[in-house]
Amino acid sequence: MVQFVSSRYARESNHVTSDTSINLTINLTKGLCNQDLELYSLIACYYIIGTIWMVPSLVIYVRARILPEAWEASLVKLSEVGKVVYTEYNEKSIDAPAVIVVEEPFTEPRIHLKGIVAGSLKGLLDYVDEVIKGIHDNLVDKVGYTYHERLFTYRLPNGEVINQIQKVIEKLRKTSYTRRAQAITWQPWKDLETEHPPCLQRIWFRVIDGKLVMHVHMRSNDALKAAYMNMYAFTELQKYVASKVGAEVGYYLHIADSYHVYEKDWKWFNSFVEQIKSGYSRNRWRKTHEYLEMVSKLENIESKAL
Repeated sequence: MVQFVSSRYARESNHVTSDTSINLTINLTKGLCNQDLELYSLIACYYIIGTIWMVPSLVIYVRARILPEAWEASLVKLSEVGKVVYTEYNEKSIDAPAVIVVEEPFTEPRIHLKGIVAGSLKGLLDYVDEVIKGIHDNLVDKVGYTYHERLFTYRLPNGEVINQIQKVIEKLRKTSYTRRAQAITWQPWKDLETEHPPCLQRIWFRVIDGKLVMHVHMRSNDALKAAYMNMYAFTELQKYVASKVGAEVGYYLHIADSYHVYEKDWKWFNSFVEQIKSGYSRNRWRKTHEYLEMVSKLENIESKAL
């Protein structure tokens, strides 16, 4: 089940009438501001609280059980609340902040074929290996960074290298409920000046009720062509860390300050959103073993062609 939350809840909820909403807001205002306020002060405070309630209308909030469902729901919400924003690439985008919760990130089906934008079907597996195993770290001098390089071999200006993920594992083993188990990617002495700084900013971990939860914070996230692969690979990292600390995998939280689709992709985006709304897009969902079988068959065909 997917939950969509927006500021329209206060006036559209089937459970709260408009009069009740007003009374609820006034009571909330009194509680937050002061029971003894004069009328004009109360009205002013009521206005402030009402303004705060309006903020979520600009934010995507999605909560879903599985990964493909969450990604699809986030795209629908982006189409509804996104604003047209110019970018530094001389192109418009539709854009909104996003908060996406995947309650059971490893419940199948985990694969969304439409979300694999990597040049090949196997590209999703290669991307996971890039994040967790660092198979492209040899290209850092050319491309500027990889997530594995920043997370596993974070290099300070003095040359010191820190394996942040190993530090996270050690901290969680010592104190599973710590609030200090996080890893960052940003290097201000470098990234403030580069044309393509990391989109991933930090990852936060904690064990709750025997399950490792993970919060990922992105400064920028291409909702259509990158978000699904990001979330898939990051949940694989979550599973990796969970295995090292002896925990099960808990929920996954994905936060993007800029969750966007570029103008050149709007036609594809709008078409896909309609497929999601109709339910047709679910034909692209696959269980992991089905996806791996597809990759294997394709590789066999390609090897025979050679």
